[in-house]
Amino acid sequence: MREIDVGEITDRIAELCMDANYRLSPDMQKALAQARQDEQSGLGRQILEKLEDNLKIADAEKIPICQDTGMAVIFMEIGQDVHLTGGDLTEAVNAGVRKGYKEGYLRKSVVRDPLRRTNTGDNTPAVLHVTIVPGDRVKITVAPKGFGSENKSRVFMLTPADGEEGVKRAVVQAVKDAGPNACPPMVVGVGIGGTLEKCCLLAKRALTVPADCQAADPFYADMEKEILERINRTGIGPAGLGGTETALAVHILTYPTHIAGLPVAVNICCHVDRHAECEL
Repeated sequence: MREIDVGEITDRIAELCMDANYRLSPDMQKALAQARQDEQSGLGRQILEKLEDNLKIADAEKIPICQDTGMAVIFMEIGQDVHLTGGDLTEAVNAGVRKGYKEGYLRKSVVRDPLRRTNTGDNTPAVLHVTIVPGDRVKITVAPKGFGSENKSRVFMLTPADGEEGVKRAVVQAVKDAGPNACPPMVVGVGIGGTLEKCCLLAKRALTVPADCQAADPFYADMEKEILERINRTGIGPAGLGGTETALAVHILTYPTHIAGLPVAVNICCHVDRHAECEL
């Protein structure tokens, strides 16, 4: 049994909150650079160049990539041979978010109640997802989620008869409906299967998949490619001002489901698709 003090988790989450907001992950930098090369519209290329300039300034000056520094979504994979000591895990996670957003001068965007909208003042609580896995390590992924794109995400409770083509149409329709409001070029996370809440979690998790990775199953890898091509044929383009690069990547995660259902969730993220991770 390996012991890890939750204070270490607090410190690492604080660092990850700042890192994810200050600099684009290497996979996303590569995807954005490729999009600039591939973009057929002159205006679209100009917009992508400005986005890259913004990223360089944010990294050099240690300031946020975007003014919306997001609601902190935390994925933790905790080895079953780990014993956490020193306090409550959820409190330690929130302490890390609180520390990172305060010390990093990141905007605090969380309200205490969805209808009585008083700001908590420290961007807590985080949205925490914990999975118990084999081993004695702890993997932490911090994915601050801005709400320009989050607000354009969708759930489709399809029927089995809708099939593969129905899923493709649903994802493309979600992107068309989002249009310029999701700050394209975007990354599209798709969750298929499970139940209503499971497909949503899959779609959120899909946004943390490296931009240059395809699904391990060739069937879904081909589906990702086709959906991406369909999205980029919509002509929405960078910033919604027209062009060929509306999305940088499409990632699909799946889970077994009921014989009577075909749940599909589409979680859209803007071009920064912030995520940073570490392992303890």
